[in-house]
Order: sequence, then C-alpha cells, then structure tokens
Amino acid sequence: MELNNLTAISPIDGRYRRQVAQLDEYFSEYALMKYRVKVEVEYFIFLADKKILKLPAKTKQLFYALSENFSLADAEQIKQIEATTNHDVKAVEYFLKQELQKIDPSAEKEWIHFGLTSQDINNTAIPLSWKDCLEQEYLPAIINLQKHLKHLASQWKDIPMLAHTHGQPASPTRLGKEIMVFIERLDNQLKLLSAIPYVAKFGGATGNFNAHHIAFPKKNWKKLGDEFVSRLGLQRLQHTTQIEHYDCFAAYFDGIKRINTILLDCCRDMWTYISMEYFRQKIKAGEVGSSAMPHKVNPIDFENAEGNLGMANALFEHFAAKLPVSRLQRDLTDSTVLRNIGVPVAHTLIAIRSVEKGLIKLLLNEKKLNEDLEKNWAVVAEAIQTILRREKYPNPYEALKALTRGNATINKKLIHKFIDGLNVNATIKKELKAITPQNYTGE
Repeated sequence: MELNNLTAISPIDGRYRRQVAQLDEYFSEYALMKYRVKVEVEYFIFLADKKILKLPAKTKQLFYALSENFSLADAEQIKQIEATTNHDVKAVEYFLKQELQKIDPSAEKEWIHFGLTSQDINNTAIPLSWKDCLEQEYLPAIINLQKHLKHLASQWKDIPMLAHTHGQPASPTRLGKEIMVFIERLDNQLKLLSAIPYVAKFGGATGNFNAHHIAFPKKNWKKLGDEFVSRLGLQRLQHTTQIEHYDCFAAYFDGIKRINTILLDCCRDMWTYISMEYFRQKIKAGEVGSSAMPHKVNPIDFENAEGNLGMANALFEHFAAKLPVSRLQRDLTDSTVLRNIGVPVAHTLIAIRSVEKGLIKLLLNEKKLNEDLEKNWAVVAEAIQTILRREKYPNPYEALKALTRGNATINKKLIHKFIDGLNVNATIKKELKAITPQNYTGE
C-alpha cells in the first residue's frame, strides 16, 4: 500500500498528521537535506566573503537562491545521487557542485565542503532546524497555552474551592490560584529553557581544523569558524570530537520533559476536578462519549494529552541519556536518534493542543464547589485553633482535634456551638463565627 494518513505506521503521520504537518519543514528527510544545503551554501559564500575564493556577485546571488528555494524535486535529486554514493552528506555536496556548474561553469566548485566532515554539516544543520522549530512552533504553542490558563485564572480568581491534600478535604483555596500554580511552574521552566544556547560543532574531521590548517596555516580558522557559525545564529563549540557534545540538546530535552510533566500534572488535576463535578464539559453536536452509554461526556482531551506527553517524555529521556555518550572521537549511534527528535516534539504539540481543547470545554459548576465546602466545615478548625493560639488559649489544637478528627457530622451548627463554649470574649467569638469554608481562602 502507498503511504497515506490511513496506512502510516505512526499516528503522527497518520491520525494526527493534520495537527503536526508543519513539522515536516524541520524534521523530515526533506528538511534535513534543506538545512544541509543551507549550511553548505552559506559556508561556500562565507569563504568567498573572506576572499578565500573568488565568486562573482551574480553567481553568489543565484547560488544563494538555490538554498532559499530548495524544493522536493531538489531533495529527490539528492536521493538519486545518494543511491550511488550511499552517503547522504556527500550526495548533498555532489548535488551542489552540479547545480553550481549549471549556474556558472567557471565557478570553483571544489570549495564546496572545503575541509569539512559530514558532522560539520549535520551538527550545524540539525541545531539550526531545532532552533527554528522551537522559535516558530514550540514556544508559540506553549506560550499560547499559558495565555489561556492565565485567562481562566483571572476569570476564576475569586471562586472558593475545597482543597484536597492526600485526597482528603483540606484548607480551602481559590480555583484561580490553583491554575496560577501551573502558570508559575511553566514560567520558571521556560526561563530555564530560554537560557540554553543553540550550539554547533564545526571544526573538521576530529574538531581541530586539521585540513583547514594544513591548507592555510596562517588563517585563524577557529576565529573564522566562530564567525561563520554565529552568522547562522548559533554558537560554535570550541573543543569537540568529530561530533558535538549534545549536552545542550540533552538540556533542551530534559527541559521540555519537565514542562511536559507540568502539563501532565495539570491534565490529571483537571480530569479529577471533572470527576468531582467541579467542572462540566461543553457538548459538541454529533459527538459520542461511549459506544454503549449514551450519557457519557468523557474528559478525552486531557486523557489524550496525558498519553502523548508520556510518549514524548519517554523519547526525550532516552535522547537526553543517549546522545551525550559516544565512543572515543565518534561512533554512529547518534545518527538514527537525531533523525527522530521530531517525534517527541510532534507528540508534545499534539498534547498542548489537546490540553487547550480540554480547557475550552470546561464549564464551571459553582453549585458543586459550594456544596463540597458546606459539607466540610471541619476545614475551618485550622483557622479557629490558629486564632486561639494568638489569644494564648490553652491547647487549642488538641481541642479542635478532639472535636473534628474523624467526625463526619461536623457542620456550621456544631462549629458555632463549640465557639460558644470557649472561654474567650464576645469579640473573639464574633471573629471566629465569621469564618466559613467559603471565606477561609487566604490571601
């Protein structure tokens, strides 16, 4: 069967293709060729700019346009060359030499890929595609989700809600504040993520500019390498083997994994609030919740997100552990892994959109929230015993413990009866009676 959305093995290229199709601009085989071509062309033009080779302005312009307008047809041509070379980067080099000769038969084509090894191209092209994806796809998606959470936090900032610690009723909180918890966590992790540099390896076969130096010993190739890589918006690693360290990649993977874990935590909380009936969900005409039970409105978006976040994190964890480890100056185990870095990104973006869909469907059930608060007057025991401590009342904690612990019948009437029996003045009793589960929510 030919590959299409129904025959794809991975749901990323099948069921979910519509949601993440744009990622083929960063992580597909075509994209890898496109970024390799970009690096090779930029390097060739850089050498010309540094007067290391002669390149007419028109040739430079046309050659640069080849990179900017790289097409699927160009990629297919490279694949045909690779069928002979059995080497993907060398195929790119030969493709560019052929195209350069078409543009200008007199052009010095042997300056293409001058002094370089494959990993100078790969370890510059892949970080560049990663940078573009994060800046153009991932960060806008996660920031947009944050904005949605902030809107809900603002909308529900004054809604009192019974808290639960260890699954048990606890001191009341506010719904908006509980959402702000996730916003703050995301803010902190995004700051850490933004501090990680985008780095590249660019230094020849084993990182020492051996070929460059032997050909032009008077050139400062480290400085030239730094300048070239910075042109691409990356930082050049100074001391490498044949490949880059991947430590910064590992930091990115770990950082996104932590953000995904925060989102997973949020999904589980929202799922639980729905099960507690603190939220209902908007109904969409035509949708079915269960093939057997017509009444069902399942929290499928949060469940879908949780599953995709788990898939993403499993892969990110493997990548972060595997990529920084290589035998001596290089082995090939990084190659297949690098070709898969778009997979967890796709699962992550699918999850982010699922969280958004789930949040949009939420309908606040204030009646249920208030009912749970009214059923749990015991939670004001903390407030009462704290004020009594302030007033130097003897053993207030123990007195409230004896009244409330394990007592399922605690209500407003019993609490006020307890307050009436305290040996404190009327002003303090009035202060204590003013406390309710609805207003005992802190700052």
